[in-house]
Amino acid sequence: MNLIIPEHLAVIMDGNGRWAKKKGLPRTKGHKQGSIRVKEVVKEAKRRGIKVLTIFAFSTENWNRPKREINYLFNYLKDFLTNYKAELIKEAIKLKIIGRRDRLDKKVLNKIKEVEAATFDNDKFFLNIAIDYGGRWDIVNAAQKAVKQFGKKSLESIDEKVFGSCLSLSEFGDPDILVRTSGEKRISNFLLWQTAYTEFYFPKVLWPDFSKEWVGKVIQEYSRRVRKFGKINA
Repeated sequence: MNLIIPEHLAVIMDGNGRWAKKKGLPRTKGHKQGSIRVKEVVKEAKRRGIKVLTIFAFSTENWNRPKREINYLFNYLKDFLTNYKAELIKEAIKLKIIGRRDRLDKKVLNKIKEVEAATFDNDKFFLNIAIDYGGRWDIVNAAQKAVKQFGKKSLESIDEKVFGSCLSLSEFGDPDILVRTSGEKRISNFLLWQTAYTEFYFPKVLWPDFSKEWVGKVIQEYSRRVRKFGKINA
């Protein structure tokens, strides 16, 4: 089978809590192991020729989790960015955080801005992390931007191209394949507009067990798919 490398891979990292529970560990240990997998997957995806990786780390709905867990997640995010900054620069990886920023702690927000600025000119690989992100929020936010920028002239000027330019990932092509680990078969309000023609893959592996070998499996699965985009194959 000839392998077809997806340019843009999106991942819903699901199963940290279940992984920890199966091992008799606190949920925080699952999140810690999950962050290790992020670095491994980024490295392997880059090595394999994937150009863009977008991962779902914290949704707009995740604020409903226990406050203690939320605080841990954001403290760990801050530490993750601090420790990962040098490697991102060395490997020419550009980091972008997508999602709402008005509800983030000031220290976390400052760290995000610092790492984004430090990696802004990198162009060998693009890592997007969705924090306080929801697909519906993204669409509403884009609609508001589009009306402000173009609506004053003519609402008819807002077509799909214009609208798409106002979305969180406007500078990238839509994901070629979206993976949700743990076997759950839903996308949970992630990239609703951008995944209109995306291939979906729902392996049962929990995210902390998503080793670099799984990147190869994702590529193999993607290579089996026939993408027609509404056309009829000859």
